[in-house]
Amino acid sequence: MNPEQQDALLTIALMAAFADNRKDDSEREAVRALAASLGQEAALSSLPRLYQDVLLRRVDLARATAALDEPGLRHLAYETAVGICDADGERQSAETEFLVQLRQALKLEGGSAEAVERQETELQEAATWTPSAAVVAAPAAMAAAVPSLSPEAGAQLDKRILNAALLAGALELLPQSWATMAIIPLQLRLVYNVGKAHGIELDQGHVREFVAAAGVGLASQYLEQFGRKLVGGLLGKVAGRTVGGIGRAGAGMAMSFATTYALGQVARRYYGGGRVMSTELLRSTFQDLLGPARQMQASYMPQMQSLAGTLDAGKVTQLLRSAG
Repeated sequence: MNPEQQDALLTIALMAAFADNRKDDSEREAVRALAASLGQEAALSSLPRLYQDVLLRRVDLARATAALDEPGLRHLAYETAVGICDADGERQSAETEFLVQLRQALKLEGGSAEAVERQETELQEAATWTPSAAVVAAPAAMAAAVPSLSPEAGAQLDKRILNAALLAGALELLPQSWATMAIIPLQLRLVYNVGKAHGIELDQGHVREFVAAAGVGLASQYLEQFGRKLVGGLLGKVAGRTVGGIGRAGAGMAMSFATTYALGQVARRYYGGGRVMSTELLRSTFQDLLGPARQMQASYMPQMQSLAGTLDAGKVTQLLRSAG
């Protein structure tokens, strides 16, 4: 991509991140990581200007999309925006309106845009659960008596957390955008399953609140994952180069393994301990677990690479649906 095309992609990413009118620092930092992934200093140096242009409304979609004169780049921009808007699992009406306007500005053919939307919807629906009508998630501040897990049940839960982390890491190794979109639904479903293992059924709103309280920004995490695989995977596809089944830029990373593993383990402590941890303790515990999890991912890299070679969109959707 030339500098103008880089600016256009970053501008659209910023617009999507702020389409819900929430302008937090984590999303700004994630877009910075996206700029860094493009591999050129110019992308990083232009980011403060682009950020101001978006916040002060000095740029509109017509101007932002004008530089994307190749079909592959326009499709990539739309994939990026859809993933950002849906990263928290709950698209706001303002985000839906933004995507409609973006699709029109990009002049995407109906089938191309619909394919992105359909894949995202299928992944979100596969990870959706419906707690029983009688279940109401208790406030985090309310202690609840939770029976201790047996050693066998505890070992089984630890294995489930590890398997979810391996799948998340494998998904990040793939260059396809649908793989990035699948990671966050996988993490949300994992938290639900950890609560369920402790006899607590959670609605999706509570799970998202827990993840945010632990300090895991969903939209910013999506952008970081997307950025790490851009050069090795999606940009290679856009440029017409042959890209293998595992993205070159992500082949040594799989950072989603660590995030998913630490998230599962902090959920295990939270729900197993009666839901009495403060937000500050939740965040510090997650950070304490993240370091060892990052060390673990190196030893599990061969397993993640092997798993990545077996995955396609249909299999991932099936795995999400079968995660009871």
